[in-house]
Amino acid sequence: MRKYLVYLAGPIGGCSYHGCTEWREEVAKQLNSQAIHCLSPMRGKDFLCNEKSIDDTDYEHPLATAKGIISRDFNDTTRADVLLVNFMGTEKVSIGTVMEIAWAYDRRIPIVCLIDEKNVHQHKMLMQAVNFVTTDLDEAVAFVRTIIGV
Repeated sequence: MRKYLVYLAGPIGGCSYHGCTEWREEVAKQLNSQAIHCLSPMRGKDFLCNEKSIDDTDYEHPLATAKGIISRDFNDTTRADVLLVNFMGTEKVSIGTVMEIAWAYDRRIPIVCLIDEKNVHQHKMLMQAVNFVTTDLDEAVAFVRTIIGV
């Protein structure tokens, strides 16, 4: 049986470790199965668990350097079958997440986007690149299941 990959994109910079991982863990619980596996940009980064605000400086761990982040996130994004992007409540533009959307758009990977009405990411080009828009996490998960067909 084929294993479908869902990349869980969303802001990390300026967020707490818990804020970055909580929604991703919830989605993974709902989606991970014999047919679906979720990829989180926070996997292997437990060393950040005490961070109240993850910043843009390079951490010493290879997975948290600029080169480590872009290498793995590009690989994860471009091999995913679906991107699930969570911009809910974001107050600062996430350049990394916008890059991930562009990489997926370039490869015609379907993009499901959680975003509130007055979000800083509400931009014509960005909203044109995403395929499905919702404000509800459960609906986003349902979109992913429908796209994959499981």
